[in-house]
Amino acid sequence: MTNALRNMALVALLLGFASELSAQSSYPSKPITVIVPFAAGGPTDVVARILGDHLSRTLGQQLVVENIGGAGGSTGMTRVAQSAPDGYTIAVGNMGTQSAAPALYPNLKYDPATSFDQIGLANNTPMVIIAKKDTPAKDLKEFLAYLKQNEAKVNFGHAGVGSISHVVGLTFFAELGIKPGLVAYRGTGPALNDLVGGQIDFMLDQALNNIPQIQAGTIKAYAVTSPTRLPSIADVPTTSEGGMPEFTPNAWNAMVAPKGLPGNVKAKLVDALNRALDDPTVLQRYAELGSTAPQGVQRGPAALQKLVETEMARLTPILKAAMAADTK
Repeated sequence: MTNALRNMALVALLLGFASELSAQSSYPSKPITVIVPFAAGGPTDVVARILGDHLSRTLGQQLVVENIGGAGGSTGMTRVAQSAPDGYTIAVGNMGTQSAAPALYPNLKYDPATSFDQIGLANNTPMVIIAKKDTPAKDLKEFLAYLKQNEAKVNFGHAGVGSISHVVGLTFFAELGIKPGLVAYRGTGPALNDLVGGQIDFMLDQALNNIPQIQAGTIKAYAVTSPTRLPSIADVPTTSEGGMPEFTPNAWNAMVAPKGLPGNVKAKLVDALNRALDDPTVLQRYAELGSTAPQGVQRGPAALQKLVETEMARLTPILKAAMAADTK
């Protein structure tokens, strides 16, 4: 290669590098797509839209939610993992997609611990044991007995294999020793619609997704898995009060991006998320939905990375055992 060609190549390299730095420093310069790996109306979708509204104001660009349901959320998260790491495609996943999926999908095309840049935990929320409104059981004790007596007849709705509702359901069934019929949906939004309509019998869902229906009396709520009762549905007892003190699963959602984000882009997203989680309006909305924002050591990429790894290690043997038992 001649000196002239070498110089031209060097100039092109430097120009490209400068262009990349300029793009990073001006981030974001266009709308950001937020992939929610479930149908609209479910708990992950609700969280994404609450946070997306605030992040849009902080970052100065609109965050556009795109719902890509299927395979318990793994379809949408695969799309994110395979997207360009430029900060213009991010996602809000959950405990199912970011911890349980590897145990339930042998051919999963992403690894929750290595395929993403973690932005941060988005919220914590208890689960609620809910059923169609004409279920005869008056309280949790009667409902558990009802399920045991009718396990061959009742149907359980969930958001797909690997979703939070499915994962928590498996642990619930294992504790009771029952095998109800399972009905998969593309999200808990449509599943909840069918519960209200009486097409399915019961669900275990994140509290933030069904408090309005509980308040309206369109479904029955037997217990919430939080340590104390939720103010917004104060007449619903905790699982401890109802006789299941060991059954206290906590659901969570998290914001992630494709692996390889430029450092300053990641920093802007982390800062914008933290600002949203400190905003009184967001906190009030969370409280109304029975959810809470992560605080202190729960914040940030490192904390989320640790949570993902810990939950994967905890859930994998439980879920594999539950799935094996279900096939017998």
